[in-house]
Amino acid sequence: MSSFIKKGWKPVAVLILLLIIWESAVRLMDVPKWLLPAPSAIWKEAVSGFEQFYPHVTSTIGLAILGFLIGCSIGLATATVLHLLPGVREAVYPLLILSQNVPTIVLAPLLVIWFGFGMLPKMIVITLVCFFPVTIAALGGFRNTPPEMKHYMLMAGASKTQLFAKLEWPHALPAVFSGLKISATYSMLGAVISEWLGAKKGIGVYMTLASSSFRTERVFVAIIVIMILSLCFFGIITVVERYLVKWNGKEGQ
Repeated sequence: MSSFIKKGWKPVAVLILLLIIWESAVRLMDVPKWLLPAPSAIWKEAVSGFEQFYPHVTSTIGLAILGFLIGCSIGLATATVLHLLPGVREAVYPLLILSQNVPTIVLAPLLVIWFGFGMLPKMIVITLVCFFPVTIAALGGFRNTPPEMKHYMLMAGASKTQLFAKLEWPHALPAVFSGLKISATYSMLGAVISEWLGAKKGIGVYMTLASSSFRTERVFVAIIVIMILSLCFFGIITVVERYLVKWNGKEGQ
C-alpha cells in the first residue's frame, strides 16, 4: 500500500491540477454549459442523475462481460488451432490481420441489415474487438516456449498434446493475460458501439440521447464511467493474473 502511495501520488496530483485548470478556465471564460461543462457540473449531474443512469450502466456491464467471454474464448480456440496446425495458420493468419483493417463502426450498419436489432449483432461487434488481441498474444506466447525445454520433453517421449498442455500453454499464460487485459478494455468500447445499433438501454443509448439534447454534462458522465469500468476490468484481469501466474515471477528471480 505504501509503495502504491509513493508511486501513485504524481498522476493523482496531475489529474487534480488539470481539473482545477479546467474548472477555472470554464468559469473565467464563461463557457456555455452545453459546449464544455465544468467538472463541478459533471459531478452534480452524476449525483443527481444516478438513479436514471444506473440501469444503463448495468446493461452495458452485462453486455460487455458476455461479449468479452465469448470473444476471448473464440480467440483462445483460434490461437490453439492455428498453433497446432501450422498449415492452417499460414492460410488463415493473413486474413486475421486483414480483418482488423476494417473499422468495427463501419460494419455496424451491415450487421443490422443482416441480423436485425437483436442481441446477435451486438455480440458480433464485441467479439470482433475482443478476440483478435487474445489470438495474437496467445500465438506469440506459444512461440516463446524455450526450445531446450521442448526438446527435453520430446526426448522424454512426450506427445504433441502433452507438450502443448504441460509446456507451451503454461509458458504462454503471461502473454495470454496481456491479450486479455487489452480485450477487457476493448469490451467496454465494443459494448457501447454495439448499443448504437438499436438497443433500448445502455451507456451508448444514454450518450446518444444526451448528445441529441445537448446535455453535454451527461455525455461526460458517460465517458468517465466508461473509463472507470475499463480500468476496473483491467484491474480484475491483473489480479487474476497475479494469482495464476505466480510461477512466472519466481522463475525470473
